[in-house]
Amino acid sequence: MRDPYEVLGVQRSASAAAIKSAYRKLAKKHHPDNNKNDPKAAARFAEINSANEIVGDEEKRKQFDRGEIDAEGKPRFQGFGGGDPRGRAGPGAGPGGFESYTFRTGGGGPGGMGGGNFEDILNSMFGGAARGARPGAGGSPFEFDTGGIGIDLDLNVAMTVSLEEAVNGAEKRVRLPTGKELNVKIPAGVTSGQQIRLKGQGETAPGHRPGDLLITVSIAPHPFFKVDGSDLRVDLPITLYEAVLGGKVRVPTLGGAVELSIPKNTSSGRTFRLKGKGLPKAGGTGDLFVTTKIILPDGNDSDLEQLMQKWRDGHPYNPRSDLG
Repeated sequence: MRDPYEVLGVQRSASAAAIKSAYRKLAKKHHPDNNKNDPKAAARFAEINSANEIVGDEEKRKQFDRGEIDAEGKPRFQGFGGGDPRGRAGPGAGPGGFESYTFRTGGGGPGGMGGGNFEDILNSMFGGAARGARPGAGGSPFEFDTGGIGIDLDLNVAMTVSLEEAVNGAEKRVRLPTGKELNVKIPAGVTSGQQIRLKGQGETAPGHRPGDLLITVSIAPHPFFKVDGSDLRVDLPITLYEAVLGGKVRVPTLGGAVELSIPKNTSSGRTFRLKGKGLPKAGGTGDLFVTTKIILPDGNDSDLEQLMQKWRDGHPYNPRSDLG
């Protein structure tokens, strides 16, 4: 992956606020739902999210700047434990600053060479990655584990789900960079930015455990619901006569439409709360906030205009008097 600062288009000295702003602009621009005809949009969106996970996190950003982790958040290999990167000799070091060992092939008795055995030396150098050969095994008398020198076999993909799928759960098909396709169960209650890990579904390499598949979930914008934490918000169009006379109107919810009583003389912008009609949350469910919007009929209506003129002349009022 590219340098996360380069991906987000910010300098290394950029403030946290500048990084957050850059991430939001890029995420909105490259969101797969806004680029449905671009097959590379999902990959760019995933790269932007991965970059933000590094430099958008204060601790990870410091680790990256110090060279302790790479652009994917993986620990960088710092060399063998016995060496000194500055060339200074440590305890037991030989000429030139390299640590010296005395090899022996067996125990400390006759025929042995004294000092630590070969396995101890390899364990010291490879962080416990060398193990004695299994009885009857052929070839080299030692086998090696990948230990601390492993390679990254994880795969990262982005997946967009609808709001209904995020709430209720779903089964989606995802295509991996390798060309392989998998059916993935999306758990109910998944949130935007959450990662789903499928163990052993990443890349493979001889002598290594298979990597994992990491799926970063994003929730597509809904046609009329707006997500506000665990609450939902929706604008409800109502007629002029419904606003004046009141009445019952149907309101959409994620569980199906319900009836809402509109009181007489309801102004545009008035908000009603439908308890428990929002998103699942710890210990319960959020609410749905419904805001009325008075919508006039299309085109000119002479009867309505005459009625309003008569009403204006007989009942004048100024709703903007508080604005000065």
